[in-house]
Parts: sequence; structure tokens; C-alpha cells
Amino acid sequence: MIAFGPGGAGLAGLPAPVAVADTMPVVLAVKDPEPKDKGGQGEDFGKSSPVGLLLLIVFFVAVIFLIRSMTKHLKRVPASFDPPEDDAPAAEASAEATAEASAVAASSATSDAPEPDGGPKKEA
Repeated sequence: MIAFGPGGAGLAGLPAPVAVADTMPVVLAVKDPEPKDKGGQGEDFGKSSPVGLLLLIVFFVAVIFLIRSMTKHLKRVPASFDPPEDDAPAAEASAEATAEASAVAASSATSDAPEPDGGPKKEA
């Protein structure tokens, strides 16, 4: 302990210096005061109303109908969108037949078509 007192080499009229080791820190714990605003948690906080229950039931019914509709649509979707392997030659043959039929229909349509003015076709 270092102290300068009346018998020491201290300055006249000034208090004697005290060593840092002789001081003791004091920490006071103070409880926080209750906040006036509870952040919207008044006396009705957490209570439901009948309107909220009705709205929740309506949402559940809507979800049930949406699930049923989606299930019906998914049942109509084929398992695979790839063309079947065994029907490939038949598909090509039917495509050729369709092309020939459309060519025949186009040629017959031009020969039997009426004149642009709406009257019957004039033969030369």
C-alpha cells in the first residue's frame, strides 16, 4: 500500500493519494421498469373471434376442392408423353395417308370452288 500522509512526502492541503489496489468496484443490479407499451399485446391479445374461425373453415374447404380438382386433372394426364415404340411404322403410314388426303381435298376444292364474286364457276 502506498500512502502519503502527514508524516510522508505528500503535498500540503491535498488528500493523500490512495493505491488502486485498495479500491473495490461496486456493481448495482437494477430491475428494468415495466414498459408502458406492451407491443400490441393488450387484454384481447391471443383471443379468436367467430369470424376468424369461419374464415379458417372456408379456406380449408377451398383447399379440399382444389385438391380434388387437381387429382381429376392429373388422372387424365398420360403416364408418358413419348410415342409408343411398336406403333412407329403405323404412325408414319397414317401421316402419309393424311398428307395424301389433304392434297386430294385441296385439288378438288380448287376445281369445284365458285368464282370470287359468289356466282357459279364459268367454264371456258
